[in-house]
Amino acid sequence: MKNLSSLFKSEGTKQTTPLPRPKDRRVQPRFTAQFRSTLSGQKQEGQGRTLDVSAGGCKIESDMKVEQGAKFECRLHVPGFDWPLRIEEAAVRWIGDNSFGISFSRIAPEELAKLKAVLSDLEHDE
Repeated sequence: MKNLSSLFKSEGTKQTTPLPRPKDRRVQPRFTAQFRSTLSGQKQEGQGRTLDVSAGGCKIESDMKVEQGAKFECRLHVPGFDWPLRIEEAAVRWIGDNSFGISFSRIAPEELAKLKAVLSDLEHDE
């Protein structure tokens, strides 16, 4: 995995204006959820709350500072699962005030199957 230490801005770094969210181009349905999430790279780790999840990505609410294009591993702590759902690689697509959107760029087939099962459950709960 690449060195991800440059992905997260330190506390002392000057704040930048949030980037505008791109036009919604989703082709997959998204569902409201609230899962704890852990984001990590080589010496960096942060936590957040997963919102608006789909098979292709999700929105993370967090005070963690990330940059557009940053890549990291993401673990979604889904209630009822023995182990967190592991997204091998996720990329930051947009940044808001206290949230950012990520797309799942690499996920193992068995993890994708679990994610689709979670999405199916969320769809039936709506």
